[in-house]
Amino acid sequence: MKVKIKQIKSSIGAKKNQRDTIKALGLTKIGKTVEKTLNPSIEGMINKVKHLIKVSEA
Repeated sequence: MKVKIKQIKSSIGAKKNQRDTIKALGLTKIGKTVEKTLNPSIEGMINKVKHLIKVSEA
């Protein structure tokens, strides 16, 4: 199953591990969208930064 992940908030005020997670997902700017295949590791990353992103089905 594919999901679209869109960054909706800045990671400037976030903790370092959350900034690193946003970068690992491939997000660099507010408004950028990436498409990922949902697996346990991606799901964990989404849960860690769910307040900075918006997730929808692709």
